[in-house]
Amino acid sequence: MKRVKTNAVRLLEGKGIPHAVLYYDPSDGRIDARAVAEKLGKPPEELFKTLVCRSDRGILVFCIPGSSELDLKKAAKASGAKKVELVEVRELQPLTGYVRGGCSPLGMKKAFPTFLDASCKTHRVIVISGGALGVQIEISPLDLQRLLDATIADLTL
Repeated sequence: MKRVKTNAVRLLEGKGIPHAVLYYDPSDGRIDARAVAEKLGKPPEELFKTLVCRSDRGILVFCIPGSSELDLKKAAKASGAKKVELVEVRELQPLTGYVRGGCSPLGMKKAFPTFLDASCKTHRVIVISGGALGVQIEISPLDLQRLLDATIADLTL
């Protein structure tokens, strides 16, 4: 697998934030969070998936464990929105610059309000998408929270 340097990785390097870039082979089409965690030998609760949503407050980004599902009511409450719904896959790249399975909360086209599930505080490091299929980033959740100015909240079912 070719080692690519994504916008997300460049951002972390430019800010001097400690991280590790992890690679996996996406050629089998298994790119969901649980499959990626398995390929990397990580527990699915450490691999955080990035979900992009639409609300009456605009576009919002939620990062939750790969082993969990986003609770839309909790997401709305955390963001102060009346209602939150996932954007359609076809909208993902125009909004963020990233494709499904390679959507990182770092380095999107525009900085959107971001929310991290509170379970991130129970891990020394978490793994997030690195901004391309086959690329993941291992990072301290506190560093990620600071960099994104993310709100930490209970977001899962």
